[in-house]
Amino acid sequence: MPRISATKQAILTAALDLGALHGISGTTMDEVAERAGVAKGSVYYNFASKDKLFGELLTSGVSTLSQTLHEARLAATGFACIEGMVTSMLTLIADNRALAKLMAAEIFRTDRVWQESMFTLRREALSEFVAALDPLVPAETGEDARLFMAGGIFGATLMGGLEWLLFSPDKPATDVAEALLFTFSGRLTHG
Repeated sequence: MPRISATKQAILTAALDLGALHGISGTTMDEVAERAGVAKGSVYYNFASKDKLFGELLTSGVSTLSQTLHEARLAATGFACIEGMVTSMLTLIADNRALAKLMAAEIFRTDRVWQESMFTLRREALSEFVAALDPLVPAETGEDARLFMAGGIFGATLMGGLEWLLFSPDKPATDVAEALLFTFSGRLTHG
């Protein structure tokens, strides 16, 4: 992967901070330049538009997520694989709070120019959960059902992670993972 210049990194960091705080629509290129400590021309030199800037941020974030999930999936088998993936995803969310917040707000938007690339990358992340689920679900379970299951685990982990960081940041990540995993474990009863 090519090395990113200090200026480009400052712009990406500023855009991420502002996007997480105000949303993409509420963030201007002028604000990004000011927060990054660079001239507005430098922002446009590195990114032709706000769409390109945030598109790179989001696609890079989802790509990192996919790689994290892939590594966690290869590290275990059975339900332990799902446990590892959920825990790894929560760790990634905790280490990248602003990006997680931005991704949660944008991942289901359909009116953005980067939606097609986000869809592809999101599908890659979900395919890691699908691969982990394959040995755990009956063979006759269809591809669509597996994708919905994967989306449920992904969405619950993303939203549960944000819930944790916003409202109970003092709780250990292990407690959050345990609570989420209990939901997926099949141990819930009809009371």
